[in-house]
Amino acid sequence: MGPPRNRDEGWFTSLYVAEYANVVRYGLRRLADADASAELAQEVFVVAWRRRQEVPDRGLPWLYGVARRLLANHWRSRRGAPDVLPSTGADLAGVAGSSGADATVGVTDVLAALTVLNELDQEILRLVGWEELTVSEAAQVLGCTRATAAVRLHRARRRLAEAMSDRSAQPRPQPALAATREEL
Repeated sequence: MGPPRNRDEGWFTSLYVAEYANVVRYGLRRLADADASAELAQEVFVVAWRRRQEVPDRGLPWLYGVARRLLANHWRSRRGAPDVLPSTGADLAGVAGSSGADATVGVTDVLAALTVLNELDQEILRLVGWEELTVSEAAQVLGCTRATAAVRLHRARRRLAEAMSDRSAQPRPQPALAATREEL
């Protein structure tokens, strides 16, 4: 069926009001700077206005796809590594999703495990876990079929679980106060 042809300012305003915060959070999870995230969201909505006839009725996955491509273009132009996510749980507390899952698993541990995964694994996990998209919507963002996205998600989850178990198997340093007299 496709998007309706009447995409006026009212339509755009309602899309902006409904999805702006989601696009900003998408950027916050990928950039270390809140201002850069807000700027990314503005660029996404400029593209949405220019290409408003192409935006589907459920526009959020399409907006995420635009944001992903804008970030990729930016990183390619810089020829360097992208800005990293905040590395402490306190920094990420305001960015975390509404599901409350971040409270049960150490955010720092998950972020550390994510860093050992390749970029495509990280992105599919972020889209489904943090952005709360369905596999079909994640496929739309990534520009692949639903079946391909499902396989990527399955493999990425398996690799994340392996990375998490490898991390938990590593001995954690004991605090100096926990040493016994004999050890001193």
